[in-house]
Amino acid sequence: MNRTSKTDWKRLAELDSDAIDTSDIPELDDAFFKEAELRVPAKQPVTLRIDEDVLAWFKAQGKGYQTRINKLLRQYMENHNSHR
Repeated sequence: MNRTSKTDWKRLAELDSDAIDTSDIPELDDAFFKEAELRVPAKQPVTLRIDEDVLAWFKAQGKGYQTRINKLLRQYMENHNSHR
């Protein structure tokens, strides 16, 4: 099922930041960040077969290619989970 956004993205992109009402959003103070916890999912080593040209392309982007592959897979997962 394909859902079309009813948001006027062009209007929002042109909107000045000062024109956005944030009065209902509490300010994040030092106490919030003092107690905040960063939760990073554990990494699981895997053996994965990837087409040679795909792997070469990621490696050509420089150091951190595995992290970039993981980010793309996460985006794909999150996008498909939101449609359920």
